[in-house]
Amino acid sequence: MKKWSLYVVVGVVIGALGVYSWLGSEIQQGQKPVADGTNDYLIILGAKVKPGGVPSLSLKNRLDVAIDYLTDHPHVQVIVSGGQGMDEEQTEASLMYDYLVDRGIVAERILIEDRSTSTYENLAFSKVLLPDNVSAITIVSNNFHLHRASYLAHTLGLESDVVAAPTPKSVRLKSGIRERLALLKTYLLGS
Repeated sequence: MKKWSLYVVVGVVIGALGVYSWLGSEIQQGQKPVADGTNDYLIILGAKVKPGGVPSLSLKNRLDVAIDYLTDHPHVQVIVSGGQGMDEEQTEASLMYDYLVDRGIVAERILIEDRSTSTYENLAFSKVLLPDNVSAITIVSNNFHLHRASYLAHTLGLESDVVAAPTPKSVRLKSGIRERLALLKTYLLGS
């Protein structure tokens, strides 16, 4: 290998590590601003529904922090957002609706968006359910996902604060790598 090609390889590796680190810092910043009940609408972003209508641990964590938040802020309305994947028995939104109602959230507080198949669609389709005068929302998702979700909300004309759900340890590494790639794609190509 020629000396110059070694320099190119080293440069590419250093550049890739720099981008990876920068994207990780962007993801960390996504956990702010922390929601305080100021916004009247909360959007819970969908995640995997396992066989038998069981929420994945990521989705369960989102729902559990949303219940705490909704209990602390009874004036807040909630939109459950998520369609049905090919390997899911029901829509993510219908499972979320049932989960919230079964745990004491009044059904009249819940709006359902059940067509989306991506984070961008979660937000775009949920925006249609908001009153015309609402442009500030609270987003609930796992901590790794909030920066991209807030970024996409901003592209749709929505300002947001966030409620961070913990990411399960079993998917933390995979989710971190995948989210970095998704964030880079979003920065480069948009939605």
